[in-house]
Amino acid sequence: MIILGIDTSCDETSVAILKIANFKLKILSNVISSQAKLHSKYGGVWPSLAKREHKKNLPIVFEKALKDAKIKISDIDLFGITVGPGLEPCLWEGINFIKKIATKQIFPVNHIKAHIFSSFLDKNFEFLFKKDGIFPAISLVVSGGHTQLILMEKLNKFLLLGETRDDAAGECLDKVARLLGFQYPGGPIIEKLAKLQTKNSKLKIKLPRPMINQKNYDFSFSGLKTAVLYDFLKRSKKERESEEYKIEIAKEIQSAIFDVLVSKTFRAVKEFKVKSIILGGGVAANSKLREEFEMAKKREKIKANLFFPKKEFCTDNGAMVALTAWIDWFLKEKKPKEIVALANLRI
Repeated sequence: MIILGIDTSCDETSVAILKIANFKLKILSNVISSQAKLHSKYGGVWPSLAKREHKKNLPIVFEKALKDAKIKISDIDLFGITVGPGLEPCLWEGINFIKKIATKQIFPVNHIKAHIFSSFLDKNFEFLFKKDGIFPAISLVVSGGHTQLILMEKLNKFLLLGETRDDAAGECLDKVARLLGFQYPGGPIIEKLAKLQTKNSKLKIKLPRPMINQKNYDFSFSGLKTAVLYDFLKRSKKERESEEYKIEIAKEIQSAIFDVLVSKTFRAVKEFKVKSIILGGGVAANSKLREEFEMAKKREKIKANLFFPKKEFCTDNGAMVALTAWIDWFLKEKKPKEIVALANLRI
């Protein structure tokens, strides 16, 4: 079966084509047009601009995806489209486009589910169907727009355990980067800074670990962002503009966020006695976060499988949408009568 997936949930226009046969997956194409540079001067994604760019880019990206896959549209057996959550004007651009081009059935896709399944866009795909199984699993979806901890009781059965009450983890990283004078997106900049070393720093920056000791599985990162602001304002102009300060803040903000993510995830792993831990979302590309999860697994003597997406599949992409559409088709999930944008769609 050949599946085409489209994602226009935020600021990336992506079209991908997969081939799945005999429980083997092959990515024929995965084309992404990023708008990050366009939105950088605004400090974040500007919805009306993103919508306009999606409208302009979709036909181009679609044609390139077909060309890269060396197929015709008539070869496609199934179509998948992200319907939410996301920016509603952007979601509609993708929905309207796929309705025009689709020659076969269209499956609406939940963006959060797609991020979870992004860990299986490679040889890990076969794990989804092994007899001994990888479920139940705990999944952490962490990005600029979402921070959610989810229990997967079985393939395609989800229970939301907790989520951010305010800012997402990636959003917090972006805003701290902006405070330090860097442009959107700030997460990758913070990661690069945090890898640098300072000599005998006397700054001694210590940030809180919000909600880390609370028994629930919710998160809160807006107060952490405020704590960085207070520390920033108490410094002299020379100090706050120094490379040393930027490096030390980057190290500490990452540590503060990742400590909370790791702590709550592994508490859920123990409580629900899961077989697997699955990460997804843009922040899952962060090497330090991956390292912290691997260290915690070893430290806590957890035997559960640990799945990360390839870094190219951490950000929004059509491949994860195509895979999720196929899973819904394979499991004979019911489709809604109408395919509409659902900006606040829940898992």
